[in-house]
Amino acid sequence: MLMPRQKTPGLALPIVGGGQFDLATEGSERGTLVVFYRGLHCPICATYLKELDKQAPAFAERGVGVVAVSSDNAERAEAMREKVAPVNGMRVAHDLPLAQARDWGLYISTSRGKTSIGIEETPLFSEPGVFMVTPEQTLYFGSVQTMPFMRPHFSELVGALDFAIANNYPARGEYTGEV
Repeated sequence: MLMPRQKTPGLALPIVGGGQFDLATEGSERGTLVVFYRGLHCPICATYLKELDKQAPAFAERGVGVVAVSSDNAERAEAMREKVAPVNGMRVAHDLPLAQARDWGLYISTSRGKTSIGIEETPLFSEPGVFMVTPEQTLYFGSVQTMPFMRPHFSELVGALDFAIANNYPARGEYTGEV
């Protein structure tokens, strides 16, 4: 399990359109919002990523970079990027190894065939997760789901960041001692 204030796993993946995302060398002033999504087959993910892209400038104003990540291959990730049509700085990374998804605490699902939008699920894929990672690559907050529903709202995350910045609010949930 990932622990707040502790180093997260590494994350270095290709980005749709060229280049590489590397969490270890990410230069955002206050950190990076890493949003793991299920893949091209998920219509809820497409809607969620559109909202992430709308909020990307608000995160950037607060010194936070954003990246959307899936285990999809380059072709499927490019198709998702085209569907979402990001214009506000959201990067789309792909080819996340599922073993690495597990390192992040993500749940793994098996394919059930074609989804409601007629796109075949990959044989295995990770379920959603949202993580705020500090510039030192430690976990500030995290949320994981076992299915595509009930994800954090990005507008609420922006408001939470405002509070955290104004009050120098620390990462919580860090206690590992006896209870």
